Amino acid sequence: MALVLLTGGARSGKSRLAVELAAARRRPVVVVVTAEAADDEMAERIRRHQRERPPQWTTVEETLDLEGALARVPADSVVLVDCLSLWVANLLTRELPDEEVETRARSAAARAAARAAGAIAVTNEVGSGVVPANPLGRRYRDVLGRVNAIWARAADQAALVVAGRLLPLSAPEQVWSEDRGWTTS
Repeated sequence: MALVLLTGGARSGKSRLAVELAAARRRPVVVVVTAEAADDEMAERIRRHQRERPPQWTTVEETLDLEGALARVPADSVVLVDCLSLWVANLLTRELPDEEVETRARSAAARAAARAAGAIAVTNEVGSGVVPANPLGRRYRDVLGRVNAIWARAADQAALVVAGRLLPLSAPEQVWSEDRGWTTS
């Protein structure tokens, strides 16, 4: 396992499955969390996620410099990034231009994909719902969609999580080529 990307709706089981995948590697695990406890409700969400992880795992809190956090994880550790959705929100609230967010996403995804011990990233799929009513909501949906695509291209495996179940996502070259046309297997 190099890089695995898990995407899906809120409360779909992505983080639980990411924990299970990381634990199955039987290596040290470092969890890079991107959430900020800006209010009581978010603080409780963070505590709930902490309780779901084995206590011997290391947690690194990094809301902005994801690539730097990944660089500091020991080479023998599996890294679990939870989550890209909040990371992108954090960057946008700091008024970074879309291009800068995407550049950071490419760098962080490349670093995660290059880890010999493996990496798992969790993100929300926000493009399947209603079109947000305000410009910031539409910008967030669009930027996160592009960031998710960047990470999916870097990933060895990507899956959509629905109701706690994985639906593998195929890379374009797995389903179409000029030589073969569309494939069904």
